[in-house]
Amino acid sequence: MHKLKKGIVYLLIAVLCVTQLYPLFWLLTYSLKTNEEILDGQFFALPKSPVWDNYSNAYHSGHYLKYLSNSVIVTATVMVCVILFSSMVAFAITRFRFKWGNLIMLIFLLGMMIPLQSTLLPLMIIFRDAHLLDTRWSLILPYVAFSTPIAVFILSGFMKTIPHEIEESAYIDGASVYRIFRSIIIPISIPPVMTVCILTFITIWNEYILAATFISDEDLKTLPFGVYSFVSQYQTNYGNIGAFLVMGALPVILLYFILSEKITKGMVAGAVKG
Repeated sequence: MHKLKKGIVYLLIAVLCVTQLYPLFWLLTYSLKTNEEILDGQFFALPKSPVWDNYSNAYHSGHYLKYLSNSVIVTATVMVCVILFSSMVAFAITRFRFKWGNLIMLIFLLGMMIPLQSTLLPLMIIFRDAHLLDTRWSLILPYVAFSTPIAVFILSGFMKTIPHEIEESAYIDGASVYRIFRSIIIPISIPPVMTVCILTFITIWNEYILAATFISDEDLKTLPFGVYSFVSQYQTNYGNIGAFLVMGALPVILLYFILSEKITKGMVAGAVKG
């Protein structure tokens, strides 16, 4: 019976690994094929001869560096703002004893339930009147607004578990609220902060709807737009598209592997109080 349970666990792990890793492997092989190989219907076949020129074409014809730099600027700005705002809000809600704390938390939780698509028209009107269309602010502001609620939820769940005695000792030693937040709470909260980083990064890095709605200037478009460089009226270069998608996914994969240990700790942070 024990061996059967162990076998079932191993089987489930194997199925999970295959379902998670195979799409990446398929995309990699897809990016090394010619159009003829892709269109012949043999989805599981390996490339007969790897076409490395797909990556060169994706880099040059897809304006990879330009779109990459735009994505990095927008994503980095959003991440800094989200971490700063959400950590301060979570600190105020969980560490200050005031009667409106639960109501403020509820407001942020409601923010997680608003569909992004329902805000497109109001935001379009607001940004048009504020002359923010076709600027990076038309992406940064809504990205921050939509990413902050989940970040507050994650960070507040962890900060609730931090003993208040730590702050009381610091107060006795003469530390200010800002010093406690900067030197005690934030260093302790690094694991959930890393989780917020990777979740925000993945969400903003792959976002297309807002970027397509608010940005029409070619010099401000982000990485997802690079795919359309290989789509014309009469022909679509699927191999180049695959190569561009691999190059676009690399920063996310690298960031996850670099921060994987802290992300795992952050996902369970606050689940067990101790």
